[in-house]
Amino acid sequence: MDHRLKAVGLAATALLLGAAQARAEDAAQLRPLCADRPGKATPPCILDAGHLQLEVGLVDYSQLKDAGDRDRTWAIGGFELRAGLTRRAEVELEWTPLILDRDRQAGTTRRTSGVGDLVLGFRTALTDPDTQGLMVSVEPFVTAPTATNGLGAGGWTGGVILPIQAPLPDQLSLTVTPQLAVARDADGHGDHAAASAAASLSRPFGPTTLAAELWGLAGDDPQGRTYQASFDLSCAWTPKAAPNLQLDGGVNAGLNRRTPGVETYVGVSRRF
Repeated sequence: MDHRLKAVGLAATALLLGAAQARAEDAAQLRPLCADRPGKATPPCILDAGHLQLEVGLVDYSQLKDAGDRDRTWAIGGFELRAGLTRRAEVELEWTPLILDRDRQAGTTRRTSGVGDLVLGFRTALTDPDTQGLMVSVEPFVTAPTATNGLGAGGWTGGVILPIQAPLPDQLSLTVTPQLAVARDADGHGDHAAASAAASLSRPFGPTTLAAELWGLAGDDPQGRTYQASFDLSCAWTPKAAPNLQLDGGVNAGLNRRTPGVETYVGVSRRF
């Protein structure tokens, strides 16, 4: 476990050191930096062709309480690697190298650690990716069951999301992300349909962008329908001297018993 933590720390340090050397003129010919993180709503922006973008969740902590039981989870070093293919398309890969789970039930704590599932996605713009108006993209994705120790979905899953973003008055921006997916049943012996949506209202204040978000999920599991919801706040900062770098953090508050009561995270994104 220690060597994985050290690897995550070294990777984060390399990102920051690389960003310190970035020159503003290098980003002048590129689209404004646009990361999928923070928050659950996915922006429809497309990464410039021929460029890579690495988005890393340094630490993500969540806690779920139910009738005296408590499940705490740390996801460390979870990353998304994006590659711009054309002016209107990009490919994405997501994976988490270290997950720590502490589940306490009836006074007994079960400790689990391992890696997460692998997610592959392909995003293409349905509108002009350089427009200043309404932007829409579509992104099909598939999740491969690479997680260990029951820390993932438990099988192949997939779905499609439709990122939508619209400018509003006073520099406000509305991002809406509906999603339809095939999810694994709780007993691991089948699949069911699941739908979710996130709506985020954001505004820049100089190099800092603040956002408030509502998220909900409904799953038709044969073992019992699943409903989750949260209210989320996030902050992203892009230094003027390093336009290819973003630092972010956020906190999510669960709105029902099936949703983690609290989730906090910090992360970094770097365009190359």
